[in-house]
Amino acid sequence: MKLAVLGTGMVGQTLAAKLDALGHDVRLGTRDPAATLARTEPGAFGNPSPAAWAAAHPRIGVVTLADAAAHGEVVVNALSGAATLAGLEQAGADHLAGKVLIDVSNPLDFSRGMPPSLSVCNTDSLGEQVQRRFPAARVVKTLNTVNANLMVDPGALAGGDHTMFVCGDDADARRQVAGWLREWFGWRDVVELGDLTAARGPEMFLPLWLRTWGALGTASFSFKVVR
Repeated sequence: MKLAVLGTGMVGQTLAAKLDALGHDVRLGTRDPAATLARTEPGAFGNPSPAAWAAAHPRIGVVTLADAAAHGEVVVNALSGAATLAGLEQAGADHLAGKVLIDVSNPLDFSRGMPPSLSVCNTDSLGEQVQRRFPAARVVKTLNTVNANLMVDPGALAGGDHTMFVCGDDADARRQVAGWLREWFGWRDVVELGDLTAARGPEMFLPLWLRTWGALGTASFSFKVVR
């Protein structure tokens, strides 16, 4: 399948590498490919520099956001929450129309330092804002409640016996994404929360996730719905 991953940070790198390893035709989108590939310093979380990562994944083209979105039959938004709407505008509404848009971003606001707060919550969500801005896209929210490595390999922690949430207004797209979570990434317990208003819950989970990270001293943790 032709897939686009938008964003070259740790999440984008991790998702694109996994999808490439599975045999998909992947493009990684960024605002300015030349500037991105000129960066040789490691990422903020110790992930490889864009230059080193691209050299290690020669089959994945690092292209503009618009070129990536045009390429992908499915588009994954791995941009930061603050950059999501502007980045998707650059990707192009026409390139997103009719496609499943998997949104893994979080509306984190770092303007007052750490830990960040949420830029939107309670009565709205970033997922809903994306859907309103791009009504022809089929937005599905998922994977935003775990660290990047666990997104693609939940079995690395407690045998994968934990829960991932999925929500979206398009029921068929939601079910497709739930299936891909199981098939591509090995998630065994996927809970469909319903329409996209449910994205408020997983996004508002982030303050708890951040505090748990601080208390445990590691981001390698997850949660399970016991029932």
